Order: sequence, then C-alpha cells, then structure tokens
Amino acid sequence: MKTLDKKLEILRKNPGANEFIIADAKDADMAWGIACPGAPYPSNGDGRFYSMNEFMDQMREMTASGLIDIMLASNSVMSRLAHDEKLFVDSPVTPAIRANDTSDVWISRVANYRNKPSIPFRSADINEAQYGSLTAEPDGDPKVNLGLYSMTFNNDLDADYRSLVEFKAFREDAAKAGFDYFLEVFAPNVEDCGIPAEDVPSFVNDALVRSLAGVGRAHWPKFLKIPYFGPKAMEELANYDSDLIVGILGGGTGTTYDAFKQLTEAKKYGARVALYGRKIKDAEHPITFVGYLRALSEDKLTAEEAVKAYHGDLDKLGIPPKRDLEKDMELTDPGLSYAS
Repeated sequence: MKTLDKKLEILRKNPGANEFIIADAKDADMAWGIACPGAPYPSNGDGRFYSMNEFMDQMREMTASGLIDIMLASNSVMSRLAHDEKLFVDSPVTPAIRANDTSDVWISRVANYRNKPSIPFRSADINEAQYGSLTAEPDGDPKVNLGLYSMTFNNDLDADYRSLVEFKAFREDAAKAGFDYFLEVFAPNVEDCGIPAEDVPSFVNDALVRSLAGVGRAHWPKFLKIPYFGPKAMEELANYDSDLIVGILGGGTGTTYDAFKQLTEAKKYGARVALYGRKIKDAEHPITFVGYLRALSEDKLTAEEAVKAYHGDLDKLGIPPKRDLEKDMELTDPGLSYAS
C-alpha cells in the first residue's frame, strides 16, 4: 500500500491525526518551458539550465529516497518513468500528473499570458496518464491514477464561469475512468481583480468550497492544495468540513526559513499536505532539504533548528549556501501566485 493511501485512510478516520503528506512537485515543464528544470548549482556562469534528462534523474533519486509520498510530474515525464520504467510499481511513492494547465501557468521567458484572467485548458489525457497511450485499452491496474486539477478564480464572471464548466467536464471524465484527483485553487492571477489583498484568502476559501457544493462526496478531491494565507484562513478551511483534507502549495522559492516555517505553521493550523516545487528544486541540496521537511512534519525539531542544521549539513557536503545563515533565517514574502 502506498504511503499516501495509508495516510489518507488514517486522516479520514481521524482528521486530527498527526499524519502529514509531502509531495515533490516536478511538473514545471507544464509551465516554464526550457527553464523548467532550473539551473545547476553552484553555477559555472554559462547560463544553462538542466536538461529534462537530468531533471528526471532528480525525480528518480527523490523517489528512491523514501522521503516523499507523491511525485507530481507532467504526463510526458510519467510516460517515461511510470510506464516505460515502471519506477513506481514497487515504490511506496504515488505517481501523479498535472491534469490541466490553465493559461495562468503558461510562463514563458518572453511571452506574457499570466496578467489576463485564467483560461481553463487541458493538454493531458486521462487514458494516456493511466495506460500510457491515448488509444490503449485498460489492461490491469493503471500505472498512474492521480492527477492535480487546478483553478484560478479572478472575480470575473465570464472567466470564472468557464473554469467551473471545465471543472465539471473534467470530473465527469475522471469519474468514468476511475481516476482520482486533488484540487488546487490559486490566488487571483490578475492584480486588479477588484478584491482587496486582505480579502483574497476569504475569496479563495469561498470559491473553493462553493465549487464543491454541487459535487457528490464520492467524487470530491482526495485533498486540496491552496496558498498558505496564514493561520486564520487555514483554520477556517480546515474546520469547514472534516471530509476535506487541506494542503498547501509552496509559492516562490524564498529562504529556507520561509519553507520550513510555512510547513510547521500550516500544519499547526490544520494543513496535512505540503506540495513544494520551486522550494525543493531550487534548494542547494534537495534530498537534504526534503529530509528536513519530513522531520518538521513529524515534529522532530523547530523550523529555526532545521535551518541551522541544514546549513551544517551543507557545510559537511562542501556545498556553499545561497545565503549566509543570518539571511537564510529571515522570513520573506515569496509570493502566492504560480508566476511569483
């Protein structure tokens, strides 16, 4: 049994249980293009980015570490790792794909789509995710049976209506295929959406639970993924309905303390899942970084202790930190939108 399934089963029976789910979100090729794998560190100054082959090597290494519960990637990556290599067959890690790619995550180095209200779109196909082909007939258990579906509401009637129509279509397709999903709702991607910044958490919470009100619970998401807006908004959502397991997204890279403090604070106020992409990808040593995320999720040390210990480990590995300890202990605002 996958660790994700075990933990979800425990949390369904006891929402106050101490179980915590960690996902490595390596689906950046659905957004960033050539730059998606990030740049090698330390840099030699040539300006190159990792190749997708190198990026997939990082996914193989992270999966083998046993530190995560979910590996989230694109359909194209999972066609290699899950279907061709069968990487997850004997692994406790659950493979997942990004099931849609709305226009606010189309982040090119030169184009600019993200300042317009999000338009729903799906380039991924469920049958292809499950069985490795658009035309393959179901044969045994699917190799991938979990997807991330995301929506971004902007207080724009036409745009938000289209998002809900497409969400309904996705749910119908997923239900017919027996495909599980988890639901992500971003903060508005349009800066001037008519909602004051202090009201955005309420807007996101309301939009999220309203979008599920017409959905039978048998087809609710396995869990949620939202920005961490702070204690009040997290407690409000976590306490709304015990059938909703709430998770957080990482947002921008930020400092090491940003990531470690965010996880501990979000967990304290009700989150039971953390899905980190850039915070893991951009770390000096991702495996060591995730090891501390896991320790923090198990309440083995404080965020402050974890940052200091992480710097100690970097020193032992001979890896220069991106920031000195004092700077890396600062709490910054890495942003809440996907493009931050």
